[in-house]
Amino acid sequence: MREKRTMVGGGLRTLVGLVTLCIGLTRAAAEDRGELGRPPAGPGWRQLGAADFENVNGADDTWTWTEGSVHCTGKPVGVIRSRKQLTNLELSLEWRHLSEAGNSGVFLWAPPEALADLPAGRLPGGGIEVQILDHGYTKRYEERSGKPADWFTTDGDVFPVGSSTMKPFPPVSPNGSRSFPSARHSRGTPAWNHYYVRAVDGEVRLWVNGHEVSGGSDCTPAEGYLCLESEGAPVEFRKIFLRELP
Repeated sequence: MREKRTMVGGGLRTLVGLVTLCIGLTRAAAEDRGELGRPPAGPGWRQLGAADFENVNGADDTWTWTEGSVHCTGKPVGVIRSRKQLTNLELSLEWRHLSEAGNSGVFLWAPPEALADLPAGRLPGGGIEVQILDHGYTKRYEERSGKPADWFTTDGDVFPVGSSTMKPFPPVSPNGSRSFPSARHSRGTPAWNHYYVRAVDGEVRLWVNGHEVSGGSDCTPAEGYLCLESEGAPVEFRKIFLRELP
């Protein structure tokens, strides 16, 4: 009987040790991705600021940087882009809309030709968009169009734009072009949200406030510029961190 109790005790200690290890690994992974209110802590991450972006087709006052945060008026429609093209990367950032029904987004792998001579009022004709919509956008769209808002969501759609292509992860939009989020985790204005994006080897995955929700594979091209989007409404970004991967 004594031997059996020892074996049971040893088994329990082993189980507790494994559980503790799993919890530690989970916490480490979360810290490496960052979360709302805390940027990622792993090696290789660097914070992006005004010096890391170029204005593509906005006005002089469309984007205003202040100590690692950027305010966008939303006017005119357009983007700023990273100074260099990127391939494999991780991105951690926080965002919030400043008005109901706000619209914005992050472009990954926008090709140079999609940004060349882009006029004010236009978005790039290529890239993978990670959507940033306020929940009020659904109601506004339905009231103005008289149509059901069944082709988009406000919780983190991921989809190809223009000349770019992607195989979306399910669930997908009715026409099959967008990866719809598997669950709703986005917060409405004026609350802050956290996005973690992993874009590696032509595959994009999005975490919203700590939950993986959407993405896609077989992206073409899988190299290009990182862009922040101005699309008609004021929006703010802060704690923008990038880690380039091999």
